[in-house]
Amino acid sequence: MIRVVLPAHLRTLAHVESEVQLEVDGLVTQRSVLDALEARYPMLRGAIRDHVTQQRRPFLRFFACEQDLSHEPPDGPLPEAVASGAEPFFIIGAIAGG
Repeated sequence: MIRVVLPAHLRTLAHVESEVQLEVDGLVTQRSVLDALEARYPMLRGAIRDHVTQQRRPFLRFFACEQDLSHEPPDGPLPEAVASGAEPFFIIGAIAGG
């Protein structure tokens, strides 16, 4: 069971509280986690990744095990702690302003 923590605006869009738990078949990667998340919560399609390019939206970041994974390859394996469910995969909304 993979644990995913969403930022407040995506939790509101998906109508969920705190973290989401997902089943991911095969290798646990950013792509497989996001595919499972969007399959379960179709209203999130396009909010995390671009519809066409599947690239991460500019104001979102991905973190796991205190590491920024935002620029890692989407098909690279996530840390074992995430794959085992011991640690969550975080999707963080960037904070901007002046």
